[in-house]
Amino acid sequence: MEMQISRPPAVAGMFYPAEPRTLAGEVEALLAQARAASPAPTFGQPKALIAPHAGYIYSGPVAASAYACLVPYAQVIRRVVLLGPCHRVAVRGLAVPHAQSFSTPLGSIPLDQSAIAAALELPQVIAHNGAHAQEHSLEVHLPFLQATLEDFTLVPFAVGYATGVEVAEVLELLWDGPETLIVISSDLSHYHPYAAAQRLDGHTVNEILHLHLLHDHEQACGATPINGLIEVARRRGLVPHLLDLRNSGDTAGDKSQVVGYASFAFTEPEHA
Repeated sequence: MEMQISRPPAVAGMFYPAEPRTLAGEVEALLAQARAASPAPTFGQPKALIAPHAGYIYSGPVAASAYACLVPYAQVIRRVVLLGPCHRVAVRGLAVPHAQSFSTPLGSIPLDQSAIAAALELPQVIAHNGAHAQEHSLEVHLPFLQATLEDFTLVPFAVGYATGVEVAEVLELLWDGPETLIVISSDLSHYHPYAAAQRLDGHTVNEILHLHLLHDHEQACGATPINGLIEVARRRGLVPHLLDLRNSGDTAGDKSQVVGYASFAFTEPEHA
């Protein structure tokens, strides 16, 4: 497979603004709103986040509540391991790109080639540029990371047909210390009436907070990477914190058919 110099943005101008100054201003406004809406977290540095991946008008406020937690650790975090579900290309396992960087309107993020090479030693990890070419579940997180962190590298995984145990093995391989952040990209339920979605998503959030594995992708489109994180969280004693829970009926859509969004931070025992 030929190495790409950089994977270009695929959903700029659709899921988020394509013009750099407009995008930077929108992300900063979302982060400022998140900080104003919630008191400063009482926990320490997050080791992992779960955040949604819809268009910013819908899920941006919920995602911002997760990324606002990173600001005090901008100089600590140097690598982000980002996992999100495949929406457009079916793959078996977890797909990494064959590229040197990922680009957004805010600039390029270098990929950690040594981490990608190590992950490719696992049988469930493959190199597959096609799985990343049009995938939004990873891309929409990048401007938030660029706005909240300083110098960092990226290890992106498009998660296809895999088990939570297979995802957990990848996370354990790349876990390292406080310089490494894990980000899981997932929305919650899709296209239920508002009240029904609130019930369904409340149940899913309760499962995650109790480190119970999710049963299916009706609960969360990123259920597989979430389950991988839960597997590791159980072993390592991570503490989950709910940061925000809303749906598109709360942000920018009508209430007849909504998509659910939640954000979580997971802290290690010494940072809980």
